[in-house]
Amino acid sequence: MSGAKYFADTYAINAHMDSSIAVNVSAAEEEHTGLKNLFEESGIEVLSVDPPPDCQDGVYTANWGLCRGRKVITSSLPNIRQAEEPYAASILENLGFEIIKAPYRFSGQGDALPCGNLLFCGSNYRTDPKMHDFITQTLGYEVIGLQTIPKKDMQGQVVINSITNWPDSFFYDLDLAISVLKDDLIAWCPDAFLAESQEKIRRLQIEKIEVSLEEATKGFGCNLISTGEVVIMSDSAPGLQQAIVDNGMRTVTPHITELCKGGGFIRCTSLTLDNK
Repeated sequence: MSGAKYFADTYAINAHMDSSIAVNVSAAEEEHTGLKNLFEESGIEVLSVDPPPDCQDGVYTANWGLCRGRKVITSSLPNIRQAEEPYAASILENLGFEIIKAPYRFSGQGDALPCGNLLFCGSNYRTDPKMHDFITQTLGYEVIGLQTIPKKDMQGQVVINSITNWPDSFFYDLDLAISVLKDDLIAWCPDAFLAESQEKIRRLQIEKIEVSLEEATKGFGCNLISTGEVVIMSDSAPGLQQAIVDNGMRTVTPHITELCKGGGFIRCTSLTLDNK
């Protein structure tokens, strides 16, 4: 985890951001500290690093790469975030990881979620589909390539983000639409996915909890952290919360108002280093 010292939404690089709405940085820092404490109380070992200077999205460390064993594929981020790339690579190299630079655009663990040997991986928004084979060859995951629904304008045309010049979606990173609760249990929002991707998920021989579109968008319900026993999640997704409890896990629900203004949430604030 890094920190929220430089957090802002000056450049609206995703469909959730609104640069006309002020960010309370002090409150964001308090939220971030609160999340770190909750992670540690839930049994997660947290390594804290300084946030990259003057990087508005540097608090979202999930986007820095994808780790497995002692290898990490470091990300290729949108234009406004590219200063984070060498910073993250330096930190991870100092931790003893073999650094492998993504050859195509790639949003790290924000868009690539391990589930045992499976890897749910996004397509076309923040991650180039060509990354799927590269990840398989490099880290050995069985990649399940998925695409969420695009953001469209009043004429039904796909919206191109004016800052990144990339296609936009309210589920631009996959961790806004699907979450791994255990290796054999996921939560996902069917309405967030294109039909072909819905079918891929439905065919998987693992248990699934369905999340409503409202809880996934307004509540950031899927963007959570799970230890397999404790789930740290949104306080605005009661349907998902009850389903998780019914599956025998305990939930912790911090109230987040500032960190979500950058289009990220609980899951986005940490990069998992010990994926098996």
